[in-house]
Amino acid sequence: MINGYPRFFVDKSITSFATTLIGHYATPNEWATLLPSHTVALRCASFFQDQCRYLKPDLVLKIVDLVPAPDIEQEASRQRTNGESMISVVIYPKNYSSVAKSFWQHSGEGISSRRAELCHRAFIDGFLVARNDADGACKNSGHSAPKRSLKGPLRYQKGRMANDAEDARPLESVSPTSIRKERPRNGEESAQFVEERYGRNLEFSLAGKAKLAIRRRIAGGLTANVDLNRTTEIVHSTVNIRQVPGFSEDDVYLFPSGMSSIFNTHRIMMASRGPMRSVCFGFPYIDTLKILEKWGPGCQFYGNGSAEDLDDLESRCEEGERFLALFCEFPGNPLLKCPDLRRIRVLADRFDFAVVVDETIGNFLNIHILPHADVVVSSLTKVFSGDSNVMGGSMILNPSSCYYGCLKSTMGVEYEDNYWAEDALFMERNSRDFVSRIARINTNAEAIADCFRASGHVKGLYYPKYSSTRPFYDQYRKPTGGYGGLLSVTFRTRPEAVAFYDALETAKGPSLGTNFTLRLVSPYTLLAHYGELEWAAQYGVEPDLVRMSVGLEDTASLCKVVERALEAAAKVKPTAKMDDVGGCRED
Repeated sequence: MINGYPRFFVDKSITSFATTLIGHYATPNEWATLLPSHTVALRCASFFQDQCRYLKPDLVLKIVDLVPAPDIEQEASRQRTNGESMISVVIYPKNYSSVAKSFWQHSGEGISSRRAELCHRAFIDGFLVARNDADGACKNSGHSAPKRSLKGPLRYQKGRMANDAEDARPLESVSPTSIRKERPRNGEESAQFVEERYGRNLEFSLAGKAKLAIRRRIAGGLTANVDLNRTTEIVHSTVNIRQVPGFSEDDVYLFPSGMSSIFNTHRIMMASRGPMRSVCFGFPYIDTLKILEKWGPGCQFYGNGSAEDLDDLESRCEEGERFLALFCEFPGNPLLKCPDLRRIRVLADRFDFAVVVDETIGNFLNIHILPHADVVVSSLTKVFSGDSNVMGGSMILNPSSCYYGCLKSTMGVEYEDNYWAEDALFMERNSRDFVSRIARINTNAEAIADCFRASGHVKGLYYPKYSSTRPFYDQYRKPTGGYGGLLSVTFRTRPEAVAFYDALETAKGPSLGTNFTLRLVSPYTLLAHYGELEWAAQYGVEPDLVRMSVGLEDTASLCKVVERALEAAAKVKPTAKMDDVGGCRED
């Protein structure tokens, strides 16, 4: 496989940069993970120690911070940025790469491909150096760089620059300590200089405005499809569609990915309230459970998310067990079931644990859950962006929460804005038409769900409107809200599922929320739980489940695509096992 989803598959541009850095700061028996800051690198090192303490207690890790070279750094900039790194590199023995991959995948805190491409070229041309090199404490290791040119895609370049010929020279002619022939203009921040020197077709100086616009959209104070300059005309958003007293964009925090927002919420919870076990309620996206299990004292997992599970939780609390927080999705992925948030809220208030809700699948234009949660998280990578070309995540604090004071205080100390400028610019641009897209997606998904309901070959349909937990969804559905763009189906036999999957004339992939629907269809269980199929099946997630993300195409055309695939499934020769199964089951 050439490439894949960024948290599961490290992008080639990041691997290329890591290879260059290994040539300068490590040995052939070592490998590197690239992270956005020294603080994140320390968290990665701590994870290594926790995971490897019984395997190799004397495991030695190295951290290399890459910072703007001293001769392009203004003194004012140095004071303002406190010498913060643009990339931090954790170097470790190659045979421990699986540990680094777990941190990368679960925490969602790795760098983006855009950041890697820019910083790679800046490093090669000497604009980024190791912190010790910048301080004059050490010199280049002497390893030569790879012999290849590192020019970015032409479609992103601002135009031919006067020194393009120099930029295209082989990398072996340049070292990170070579003399720099270009200097920042007077008064230019060093970090911004590096960004714009190697940027594409976007103004990095607008990144702050872009992040503000994103936060306002998430807060609900910005719903119009307008350009970036107009989004910042309002000094401070006063619109409050979240309907929580005192809530504003200042309670919205951005992260490099949706999983990073969940990881950091868990981390901030522990920092604020002390380490306690958490609750994972309902069958979640795989990495949420892994975070709760691998960081902190552990997790009580309720995979069915049922009333009986809440009874058990209540009994445990009555017997004296204490919990940090309950994490749930609304609705869940991939079974699209909704938890009983009202009862959860009652239990949380009674037994003093926080409620963290992931609203990615439902999204805040369809459902209104912030008043009933202490923290709401979301993956902006999905439908908020829609274009499937950038990652991002958000965390929202509820000002009415009894934990708001301690969480806000902890965020003031612990929060680090690691959302890369170029990624923020793409996310802002993509999300401008978020409001109009959601209405169309809701309509299309409901029509596709009806196609499945009418088929005699679908065994199970998982969609909030036709779920047994629909009453819980409808309690929080907005008057103009729909049921979202995600649904899953199972078939009576594996051959039927295979026939449907192969005949469906769409692109197939592991993500969701894209504009180009029905273009993301996946055998979800095989992709997300390949090594634990029996475990997933006990919670109703069957091995042959097909998850579908519906987008913006013409409704009638999408229905025809699905109907043709269902016809292919219908041509599968019946077996005795198939005859024992009734019609479509809705969950």
